[in-house]
Amino acid sequence: MTAMALLPSGTTLRGRFVHLAPVVADDLPALARILAEPAVYASGFVMWGRPQGPAAALDLARRLYLHPPAPDGDGRGRVAYAVRLAGASALGDAGEVVGTTSLGEAFLAHERLHLGWTLYHPRVWGGVVNPEAKYLLLRHCFEDLGFGRVKLQTDALNTRSAAAIERLGAQREGVLRRHTRREDGSFRDTVVFSVVADDWPRVRDGLLARLPAR
Repeated sequence: MTAMALLPSGTTLRGRFVHLAPVVADDLPALARILAEPAVYASGFVMWGRPQGPAAALDLARRLYLHPPAPDGDGRGRVAYAVRLAGASALGDAGEVVGTTSLGEAFLAHERLHLGWTLYHPRVWGGVVNPEAKYLLLRHCFEDLGFGRVKLQTDALNTRSAAAIERLGAQREGVLRRHTRREDGSFRDTVVFSVVADDWPRVRDGLLARLPAR
């Protein structure tokens, strides 16, 4: 019998441009400011609805990232990471929180989990932050934890997110219709992508090629 995958435990992941560590209370104001950015919602990001005012944004950040809700079904846990800049640059100061992403819904016997709940400040869109963060997380999933499949998904309305996932090299698998209830009571169609262990060398090389040379 082969060994099962390991449950994510919140290991700090360090790259050249970003560091990822589990969200703590001090990260919430920065995440609340990102949740309050109008541009975040311009491409169809409607899962939670745009918070009305700083207090609502802070409360939403606390609910989503400091104490992530347990998943439905049999999936295990969720680790919410704060994405920090690794060094002072044109993007911001070293240590500044510019986003968040999570690992969750882990099914150890089946060696699969979900990489998602990703949110970045608009000023880092299209740069090195997301490719390196995804590289660090996927490397962790496949090489450290022993997973064989990582799912990524997004609301079908969120065209910017879907395009970003495709640029990672993930395989689009299809659309789950009327899949998840949004906070406003409406239902979203979910576009599902995956990276499996056999894909990882190709995806790894593609992500590293998107990062500037030293």
